[in-house]
Amino acid sequence: MRPRRLKNEINVVPYIDVMLVLLVIFMVAAPMMTTGSVDLPSTGKSSQVPSNPTRVLVKADGGIAVKDAKGNDHGVDRAGLASYLRAEQAKNPELAVLVAGDRNAKYEAVLDVLDGIKQLDIKRVGLETVRKQ
Repeated sequence: MRPRRLKNEINVVPYIDVMLVLLVIFMVAAPMMTTGSVDLPSTGKSSQVPSNPTRVLVKADGGIAVKDAKGNDHGVDRAGLASYLRAEQAKNPELAVLVAGDRNAKYEAVLDVLDGIKQLDIKRVGLETVRKQ
């Protein structure tokens, strides 16, 4: 009887089996994964434009200014904004406020202003935008 020779070959059949099982797992799991897409709302014309709103301007450096219904500018800080809007709300319970954020203002600064207005329980609050042409 002849002695058995050793082969220097790798048996790839088990590796192919493992690869096919992984392929099936990924094919089943891929449709179940959620994507990170964001559905942004579109801007359109407001159904009811407020008459003589108070505008809160958030500047690029984070500063705040208030333009009242008559067009007068008032430079205020965050605490001053709350007291100013409370006084205006006492005069006019149906106060409408538009927040206009500068294009270069931080998103956080605009949200801080909106949060402060929300805490004052003002019902009519909106974001002022410019329509693209």
